[in-house]
Amino acid sequence: MSRFCPHYPRPAARRPSVWRMFFSKRRSWLDGLYERSYRMKMGEVHLPGVDLYMVNEPALVHQVMDHADAFPKHEMLGEALRPLLGDSIFTTNGEVWQRQRTLMNPSFEGARVRKVLGRMRAAGDAMVQRLHAVPPGGVHDVEMEMTHVAADIILRTILSQSLDSEGAQRIFAAFARYQALAPRLMMPAFFGLRWLRPWWQIRRSRSAAREIRSLLEAYIRPRYEAARAGGPADETAEDDILASLLRVRDEATGEGFGFDELVDQVAMLFLAGHETSASALSWALHLLAHDPQVQERLHEEACRVLPGLDTEGANAIKDLTLARDVFRETLRLFPPVGFLARQSAQACPMRDKTVPAGGSVVVSPWLIQRHRELWARPDEFDPDRYSRDQPSMAEPLDEPAARESLRQAYLPFGMGPRICIGAAFALQEAALILALVARHVRVEPVPGETPEPVGRLTIRAENGIRLKIFPREAG
Repeated sequence: MSRFCPHYPRPAARRPSVWRMFFSKRRSWLDGLYERSYRMKMGEVHLPGVDLYMVNEPALVHQVMDHADAFPKHEMLGEALRPLLGDSIFTTNGEVWQRQRTLMNPSFEGARVRKVLGRMRAAGDAMVQRLHAVPPGGVHDVEMEMTHVAADIILRTILSQSLDSEGAQRIFAAFARYQALAPRLMMPAFFGLRWLRPWWQIRRSRSAAREIRSLLEAYIRPRYEAARAGGPADETAEDDILASLLRVRDEATGEGFGFDELVDQVAMLFLAGHETSASALSWALHLLAHDPQVQERLHEEACRVLPGLDTEGANAIKDLTLARDVFRETLRLFPPVGFLARQSAQACPMRDKTVPAGGSVVVSPWLIQRHRELWARPDEFDPDRYSRDQPSMAEPLDEPAARESLRQAYLPFGMGPRICIGAAFALQEAALILALVARHVRVEPVPGETPEPVGRLTIRAENGIRLKIFPREAG
């Protein structure tokens, strides 16, 4: 069992003033947290033009997340992300969202996800070659590496396209620009202060969005036009996710996705999918670098299971139990999306308060999954907590058991009808990539370097995650 306590922003002892909270959160959502945030059941902040409520109590979380009509996604998200993601399932609500989700569900059923494992493996093998090119003991930016492999997986599985290094750098840089600007544009809107958004930052944000979307449009248009013209399918791309999205039809109208709609959905899948996976995989390697014992166990599991992929295919993935638990624990400590913003459609009671119609309601996986009353040893990296049948000696009887914590206080993919459509895809991808890394290299921390988590669109490291890379003997 690990005793490593991962780094995270040390919360202030006292709650900051609401105005200081506003200006600090423009840099990172995590900056506004304080010690009591990790124990409170519900908090509130009131500013001119906004009523903000943070809910951590499991019953309240279910009240918000299980009722998408009563608590739709916040209009701030659509306003901030629409230049990038368009009217995709990430930004829409109500009947529009329901139609889109229904059309997309078949592309992410279990059989479809298992079918793209070979494409994931090809991207993973390319990653291994890049890692082998690092000199023994060389320092490598694993955030960039995980962004590269995650983007490569998304492009291969959705569009049947591989991602070269130049393309990875371009997308990473454009998305980094967009993400850095996002909180500066979102926070004024969230607090009813849209006039505080500088016009030049809006222009830079939209420029980055256009750059990324133009790359995707160039891939999608030829296949979209060929499909609409009734031409022969590209046999090499017949099992990718775009092929499925091109075939799907609305049962009521018989219509499929239009071109702009299709670009919106692929942009959401590519950008949200690769960014969240890259964030979680990067933090997983950070945690493994600080826990040599778990890393060695993962290496042994990978050497035992991975050869079976060539004969058993996706059936072998289920045997990567430690890889899956490492990823689950990473998602608990460093959930890629740390804060989920909703808006109350009408006035409703919560505990001893009444949330007004239009009130901003935030559910925070970051807080809930580190909550002092909902988890035993909440800041400790312990991937074995999920498979342990009995509480450990370090888990007093009066602390919550892991299975109960998992049931009521674990939501890295969200919860309710709007749970992440790509959850099964991400779990398969992560187990494979972590196993490939552990089989072929060993990672160690760089002395004196501590990554600082910042909450923007996702939880990333402000100063990057650089690790020492050591090749392993073939096995």
